[in-house]
Amino acid sequence: MFRKNIYKWHRTCSLIIAVPVLLWAISGFMHPIMTNFRPAVKTQSIPTETPGAGSIQLSLQQVLKQNKIDSIYSVRLVHIDTNWFYQVKTGRNYGLEYISTKNGNILTKGDWLYAQYIARIFLEGPPKKEKKMAQMEMPADTPMPTIDCCGEAANTVLNTKTGTPIENASLITHFNDEYKSIYCLLPVYEVSFKRDDHIRLYVETGLDRFAVAVDKNRAAFTTFFDLVHTWGWINFLGRGRLFIEIFFTSLAFITSLMGIYIFFTTKSKRIEGNKLVSSRRNHRYTAIVASVFTLMFTFSGCYHAFSKLNIQPKEMQCVTNSFAVSDISFDLNKLQSIVKKPVSNIGLTRLNGITYWQVYLKSDKNQSNSKDLMKDMGAAAAAVVYVNADNSSVLNNGDQLYAQHLAAQLSGYGKQDIQSTQLITRFTDEYNFTDKRLPVWKVTYPFNHKQRLYIETSTGVLAKTTNDSELYEGYSFALFHKHHYMDFAGKTTRDVSTMVGAALQVLMVLIGSILYFRWRRRKLKQADQ
Repeated sequence: MFRKNIYKWHRTCSLIIAVPVLLWAISGFMHPIMTNFRPAVKTQSIPTETPGAGSIQLSLQQVLKQNKIDSIYSVRLVHIDTNWFYQVKTGRNYGLEYISTKNGNILTKGDWLYAQYIARIFLEGPPKKEKKMAQMEMPADTPMPTIDCCGEAANTVLNTKTGTPIENASLITHFNDEYKSIYCLLPVYEVSFKRDDHIRLYVETGLDRFAVAVDKNRAAFTTFFDLVHTWGWINFLGRGRLFIEIFFTSLAFITSLMGIYIFFTTKSKRIEGNKLVSSRRNHRYTAIVASVFTLMFTFSGCYHAFSKLNIQPKEMQCVTNSFAVSDISFDLNKLQSIVKKPVSNIGLTRLNGITYWQVYLKSDKNQSNSKDLMKDMGAAAAAVVYVNADNSSVLNNGDQLYAQHLAAQLSGYGKQDIQSTQLITRFTDEYNFTDKRLPVWKVTYPFNHKQRLYIETSTGVLAKTTNDSELYEGYSFALFHKHHYMDFAGKTTRDVSTMVGAALQVLMVLIGSILYFRWRRRKLKQADQ
C-alpha cells in the first residue's frame, strides 16, 4: 500500500514541478553557452604607464590652491593620450575632477571624457596614430575647452583617431535591470558604441576598471534568464518570490527522492511492443542518472533562496578620509628617489593618524592586454610602498597594516583581535568571481564563526564579509549548483558538466511526460470499455 501511494504521490508531484524544472533546466543549459560567447573586448586592463619627463609641471598643492580647493578625499594620476591629470575626489559622493598637471586647468566634463577614453581601450585596445573620425559632440550646454592640454585631451576623445563612434556615455549610480548588483562596482559609466550589436561597456573611472560589456544578444539572454531561471516575472511579490522558489525546489527534491525509492524497490518489466512499458523503462533509467543532478540543483537552489529571506540590501561600506590641502605636498621625483623604482600611480591615505602616500610601482613584467578576469580568475597585485607624507619614511608591510587598520574600522573589533591577514590575488570558492574586486586582503577573526573581511586597500572598500555559518550556503551553491567541484579540470569541463546535468533534467521531464500521457490514454480507454 505504501509503495502504491509513493507511485501516486510521485506522479502527482512530477506533474506540478514539470514546467518549473523544464524552465530551470533549459535556461541553466544555456547559461554556460552565453558566458562563453560574451561580447568580445580587446582587454580588461589598462596598460600601466609612468609620467614622462615634463609631464608633471605643477605640484598637487599648487593646482588645488589655483582652483580654490581646500580639501580632497583621494588623488591619483591619469592620462588621456599624452596629457596627464590629477584625478581628484573633492566630495564624499561621485564627483571626480581632472586637473591638468601642466597648467592646473580643470578638464571640463573630465570624468565623462575619461570614461569614453578607457572604454575605447577596453573595447578596441590602445589608440593608434591614424586618421581622425567624427565622434560624439559635447552636450549643448557645455563650452568647448580652449586648445591647450585640456583641449587636446577632449579632442582625443571627441575626435577619435580610429575606431567606432561613441553614441552615449552616462553615469550609473544605482544598480538597474541591466547593470545588476552582481557586478558590484559603483559608480560606473555606461558607454554605448554605434555598432550593429548595440554594444555598451560599463567602466569604473576611479580605478580604470572594466565591469561588463553588454550587446543585444547578451541583453536578450539576460532578460530571458531573469524571467525563466530567477523568475523575475514575479518580482512584484517581493520576498514572496523566494517562498514560491523554495516551494517548487523543495517539491522537486522530494519528488526525486521518491523516484529513487521506486527505482530501488521495484523491477522493470520487459514486454515487447508495449509502448507504456517502454516509456516507463526509458524514464526509469534516465531519471536515476538525472536524479543525482536533480538533488544537487534543487537542494542548492532551495538553500540559496532560503538564505536570501533575511538578507537586506546593503550599501557599499568603505573608509574615506579628508585631507586638507595645506597638509599635503606631492613631489613625484622625490617619491621615485625614495622607492628607487618607476612610479606608475599614487594614492593618499591615513593610518593611525599619519598621512601616507600610497606609491604604486611599475611592474617589471610586461602586462598582457588580453587579460580576461573570468578566464584568468586572478589578478597580479601591484607593488605598493607607503611613504610618510611628513618625514618621507617608508612603512614596512604598509599595505598589510593598512588592511588591518581598515578591518578594525569596518568591523569594530580591535587590531589585537586579528587572527591572520592574507593577500588574495585569485578567486576561490569563498571569495569568488561574483565579488569582482582583486587584489584584496583577507582579515580573519577567531570569533563570530571565524568572521573574514575582504578589504580593498586601494579604495578602502569592504569587498565582502563572511563567516563559517554563511559559508555553507556559498559552498552549496558553488559546488552543487554551479559545479565548481569540476574546477580542477578547468572552466570548459565545468561548463560541460553543468550542461549535461541540465540536459538530463530536460530529458527526464520529457520522457516522464510521454509516460504520463500514455498512461493517461490507457486509463481513458479502459474507462470507455
